[in-house]
Amino acid sequence: MWQHCIKAIFAKSFKSSKNSQTNAFLVYVILIMNDSTLKAIAPDLVPANYLSMANDARTHRDTQIKVLLEKKKLPEHGWDNATIEYFVNEMALMDSNNFLNRCGVGEREARVVCDLVRRRHYNFAHGIGRSGNLTDAQPKAAGSTILNNLTNALLLDWVREAGVTSCRKALLVPMATGMAVMMTLLALKAERPQARYVLWSRIDQQSCFKSVCSAGLIPVVIDTVSAEERGDAVLGTDLRAFRDEISELGPENVCCVLSTTSCFAPRTCDSIVELSALCSRWEIPHVVNNAYGLQSTYLAHQLEQANKSGRIDAFIQSTDKNLLVPVGGAIIAAFKSEVVEQVSKFYPGRASSSQSLDVLMTLLSLGKAGYKDLVVKRKEHHQYLLSRMIQVAKKFGETVISGRNPISIAFTLKTFAGPNVQMIGSMLHRRGVSGCRVVSGTEEKTIADIRFKAWGSHRNDATVPYLTASAALGISREEVDGFIVKLEQVLNERKTQM
Repeated sequence: MWQHCIKAIFAKSFKSSKNSQTNAFLVYVILIMNDSTLKAIAPDLVPANYLSMANDARTHRDTQIKVLLEKKKLPEHGWDNATIEYFVNEMALMDSNNFLNRCGVGEREARVVCDLVRRRHYNFAHGIGRSGNLTDAQPKAAGSTILNNLTNALLLDWVREAGVTSCRKALLVPMATGMAVMMTLLALKAERPQARYVLWSRIDQQSCFKSVCSAGLIPVVIDTVSAEERGDAVLGTDLRAFRDEISELGPENVCCVLSTTSCFAPRTCDSIVELSALCSRWEIPHVVNNAYGLQSTYLAHQLEQANKSGRIDAFIQSTDKNLLVPVGGAIIAAFKSEVVEQVSKFYPGRASSSQSLDVLMTLLSLGKAGYKDLVVKRKEHHQYLLSRMIQVAKKFGETVISGRNPISIAFTLKTFAGPNVQMIGSMLHRRGVSGCRVVSGTEEKTIADIRFKAWGSHRNDATVPYLTASAALGISREEVDGFIVKLEQVLNERKTQM
């Protein structure tokens, strides 16, 4: 019964491998070996009733794993560390570098000379994918292949749980967001070889802009526009400029529109619903930089609505910002599978399995309930940070700008304007405040021969300096309180120095 069940679960994952039945059988052996081992224990080693209790506990863990492999969905509640390690270790034993009878004579046999490194990676060393496709099965690494396919399946379930319910494909790539955007643009470029331009709604973050240039495409920078919204001067999408550029360049010459959801205030989420409708009308691909957007239910809803109203070919998010794992991974997701599958085929060679392992273990640790709790707390802490910053702003005659940005908050520094305004950022950093950005509005930056005025402000005609602070996933109330105390200290100190 177990053998048939496991074969059914993984038949599709291993269909490209000649050893598909062998791989499925290995999983079967791993999951039932404890039964046969326990039955072989001599009765004089442990009383039968004690053994029965131990077996019940082990069976409970095996049942959790069985359900996970059958449904390929996030568990409702997070697993304990022992169960996660038990599962990961069992998968690692299925890779050839961990076989007891191994005799490797190839050029790549996953040998790891440092034991610290081997333990850090839980004995996984073969990586994921093959030279032709990032999702291909590996004959030498059944466990790593399961790790890769299962992680992508759980990520798809996670994206849907986050609020993008119409998502149909999710792929974890072992590179950060900027490189993932570049790979996506390359996939689109292959489908539209005559198209040379990317219409980019300006966001002053270097990697996003560099991804366009690295893909061999020409960025067309469309400056943001200000609007009065809820009493705040926020920066949004210049839809008219997008329409004008498409008309001037010709839709057939536009590789894609590149928009952004999560960003630093006072910039807000691009009007992706309207941009999606525009792209659908002109049959132009649309890529969304959703770097840390899945931690916001509002931004997830914007993606869902944009898909219903028009066209989004892919949306890309960071693993470290949305899942609290070390930097180095991104998730390319889509409402249709074509672009994601094309990216998978574009990736040259094998890839590191480190990100897959980190993400899988984190998802199992959190479960649906754990992640939802993080999202709820982040939203509460954002409102708390906003209220505290408004209090400080009143004391110093400044203004807080938030608008529709659900994560980042801007705090004007007009009474501190001058050549040394950025000292405020340095003073905060020395007091242990990280992530707070001070934008003077006077800096210029040149990237790929394109000059940006007022770098950091997302527009050319910025007039007021400001600082930004974010309530991102995992932030605590204590961190908010600590930041507010230090902000007041720094502003008071600067005021006495002026």
